[in-house]
Amino acid sequence: MLSRRLEALTPYVPGEQPRDRKYLKLNTNENPWPPSPRIEALLREYDPDQLRLYPDPWSLSLRQKIARKYSVDVDNIFVGNGSDEILSFVWYAFFDGLYGKLVFPQFTYSFYPVYCDFYEIPYRRIPLRPDFTLDLEAMIENGGEPSCGMAFPNPNAPTGIALTLKQIEDLLNRYPTDRVVVIDEAYIDFGGESAVGLIDRYANLLVARTFSKSFSLAGLRLGYALGSPELIRALFVTKDSFNSYTVGRLTQTIGEIAIEDEAWFAEKIARIIEARDFFSEELKGQGWQVLPSKANFVFVRKPGLTGQTIYETLKERGILVRYFNVEGIRDFVRVTIGKREDMARLLEELKRLF
Repeated sequence: MLSRRLEALTPYVPGEQPRDRKYLKLNTNENPWPPSPRIEALLREYDPDQLRLYPDPWSLSLRQKIARKYSVDVDNIFVGNGSDEILSFVWYAFFDGLYGKLVFPQFTYSFYPVYCDFYEIPYRRIPLRPDFTLDLEAMIENGGEPSCGMAFPNPNAPTGIALTLKQIEDLLNRYPTDRVVVIDEAYIDFGGESAVGLIDRYANLLVARTFSKSFSLAGLRLGYALGSPELIRALFVTKDSFNSYTVGRLTQTIGEIAIEDEAWFAEKIARIIEARDFFSEELKGQGWQVLPSKANFVFVRKPGLTGQTIYETLKERGILVRYFNVEGIRDFVRVTIGKREDMARLLEELKRLF
């Protein structure tokens, strides 16, 4: 009863969402702060009669507010049911094995190869440099073969290391203009340089973003993309060939409120950055290697320990971090940045245990 395509799939494995006990959850890069208080006020007053009506399939009001935030046109904005859905549409709309392999980093968001298998797109993983930065030269060259496109997060995941805007411009200037470059900016608000300002100069650039991390709305499932009108139209064609109503009516309304509450946003981002920098420096003082992060997580290892040992030991103590059982990064764990008191508790546990 199963299709050949399904039998060949290896699905993405999300971070643990445990139910057996209460944990300090630092494994899925969720924001430790609740979303804007304006959202709570909306939910208390929301008319449930609105839910019997279909949502706007174009998410026009939300797109207008996002466009206003970034000083672009509404035709530059696409909205979807989480950035994962948007990336899936991107893979379908822009990448075709007839034109070569899709290029992305060796260690990166582990959904990328899953999308490739789902849509039967060949791909090449480009090894990182010894310092875990992206090897942009190798990504452009692609072993001397043509590529059907390129995708990478900035900051990268799980390393947290970010490219500068100059590096991104240099890449775009050297890469074929008839191949789409996708920059996944899920974590850009925590200190990176966004490429959104480049979309009017590079018609092949698409920037994907999410409300999950910096807006504290991981449970809502809302994402958006910014690019040239041509790319955005292609995403709408893809969406409307799959499901016209991917973003719910209430979700769109909450997104509008979140995008406009600049004061809440700035304060909470600043707190997470402060906690990240505090945790990183303290951890280095305990003898850990901490990769330089511009995200709401850090990628760390302790000489003489395996990542699995760190993960399992902390889990026994009621603290969850993310371990990747992947050759080349097995000694690392990824630690989500929580509130400062959360990171202080973790530091004490690490000092006592290791």
